[in-house]
Amino acid sequence: MYGTAVLGGGLGVGAVVVRGELSLWAVVLVGLVAFDLFGGAAANATAAAKRTFHAPGRAARHRLGFVAAHGQPFLLALVVPGLGWAAAAVIYALALAGAVAVTAAPGAVRRPVAFAVTVLAIGVTTVTVSVPDELAWLAPVLFVKLLLGHLLPEESRG
Repeated sequence: MYGTAVLGGGLGVGAVVVRGELSLWAVVLVGLVAFDLFGGAAANATAAAKRTFHAPGRAARHRLGFVAAHGQPFLLALVVPGLGWAAAAVIYALALAGAVAVTAAPGAVRRPVAFAVTVLAIGVTTVTVSVPDELAWLAPVLFVKLLLGHLLPEESRG
């Protein structure tokens, strides 16, 4: 998981450094967000994370709260020129709407619903939302981390 986080953070930093237009603070913030999202996408897919997020007593509201706490698009909109508030809001709203759809889906169809809303959210953002090229990873990785990694329980093997 740390390898994915480090490589993703490096990708995020490398992409913005090549542009050379951001302050050191902005480069660090992009790196931290990339580290969190790339690493979290891998970590949230582990059996240990699934057991934690879907343990007895952990309700849908806990998982939705985790998704809602991911305001990284807005943080990046503060420091990266070209990532507007409208784009950040669309990315964030799609993550939340997708999370509601996944948690509301009956268990038997939760997995295909999660994949459906993830690919649709990726499609909507890549076709309709303008983000700087160096942040093209933001929406797809955020959706994978939250909608596929975090919200899906571990499948029973049998």
